[in-house]
Amino acid sequence: MNGYIRSANRLIGGLGAADSMARDIRLFTSESVTKGHPDKVCDHISDAVVDACIRQDPNARVACETLVKGTETGSLIVLAGEITVAGDTPDYEQIARQAALDIGYDDLEKGMDANTCDVHVHITTQSRDIARGVDQKELEQGAGDQGLMFGFACDESERFPDLQGSYMPLSALLSLRLTSRLSKVREDGTLPWVRPDGKSQVTVRYTEPGKVEGIEKVVIATSHEDMVDGPGHDHISSVDEEAAFIRENVIEHVIRPVIPEDLLPDDPDNIIVNGTGRFVIGGPHGDAGVTGRKIIVDTYGGMGRHGGGAFSSKDPSKVDRSAAYAARWAAKHVVASGLATRCEIQLAYAIGVAEPMSVFLSCKRTGIIPDEEIQSRISQVFDFRPGAIIRDLELKKPIYSETASGGHFGREPTDEGHFSWERLDESRLRQLNPDFEA
Repeated sequence: MNGYIRSANRLIGGLGAADSMARDIRLFTSESVTKGHPDKVCDHISDAVVDACIRQDPNARVACETLVKGTETGSLIVLAGEITVAGDTPDYEQIARQAALDIGYDDLEKGMDANTCDVHVHITTQSRDIARGVDQKELEQGAGDQGLMFGFACDESERFPDLQGSYMPLSALLSLRLTSRLSKVREDGTLPWVRPDGKSQVTVRYTEPGKVEGIEKVVIATSHEDMVDGPGHDHISSVDEEAAFIRENVIEHVIRPVIPEDLLPDDPDNIIVNGTGRFVIGGPHGDAGVTGRKIIVDTYGGMGRHGGGAFSSKDPSKVDRSAAYAARWAAKHVVASGLATRCEIQLAYAIGVAEPMSVFLSCKRTGIIPDEEIQSRISQVFDFRPGAIIRDLELKKPIYSETASGGHFGREPTDEGHFSWERLDESRLRQLNPDFEA
């Protein structure tokens, strides 16, 4: 099965050939990063600009890239891109500062101080040559660029009550939830020594494609205060004590609330927290950040394919974003309707043209009817023209900052319009599969 890493066969059962059997184990790993990771800081800033522009002008055209870098003595935010928005020009500098402050970067010791950092703004208007193709009415609107986008869904997370309805690869879903939880325990004061930068990684063990047996390994890296030489931690006198304290608290307050108990690794050595021993220098001080560098984190953790275009920084006229949402929406309906246990959909576009150049669907040999028939039904139920996608998913709303970390898929839709592409439509489910039962 594409995407699976084949490891050595393991023997289970008793000793002797008569009562032993070979078992083929497959391991698959996905990662995630917190909102304070330098690249995610950039995604948050870029999407804060998108939301500000759409809030002022729902038809705004936005492409805003961000770079951040911190040092011991200062920090820097650079905005560059093309924006066309009706009315007054938004205060891009203040938007960028506030987005970084909201994440928690208010002190150079944390890796960046958004209060005092330099902000360089290099923004022009959208090219008139591009505007000719997209500034059309409603369903005549052409794609904002050429490119290809993928949507994916599977049912492997559905056997776990707390994860039902997500239709996501388990490794991707759990790694995303771990980093979201890591941010939450920092923000709500449960673990006040945690700093914004962090990562997770989850390795899932399969007995066959789509059949989860358990979690092989869990990895967490979290930036943190200096507890050895810093104030407020008199009970910690060495790096080893610091590492043990962090490990114990991360397992208790981050890993156990997220990973289902029956999936946790049996071997404690398979839970790795801060593998280098310390993570004091983090955020933009530790690494420069750039918008759009975490596209696999944003989607399916590598389980489903990716067309290469980032989502953050772009308004919905850019099909890199809107068509990827539509492909996920359609793929999720295929799996939720019971037509297949896995589904991947590819859409391709030409700039200025409304109709997709191609639509391709594969259920990885899990469909109850041929892929060609499922694809035919998809084309009848879903309209993949950019204008129709924007209309059906109500994408002309300031809903994008919420997507900048925690993943764009497998999230709960809200009454305010966030993650509309995750909402299942019962009428569409029945159109796809007349035998569907809610």
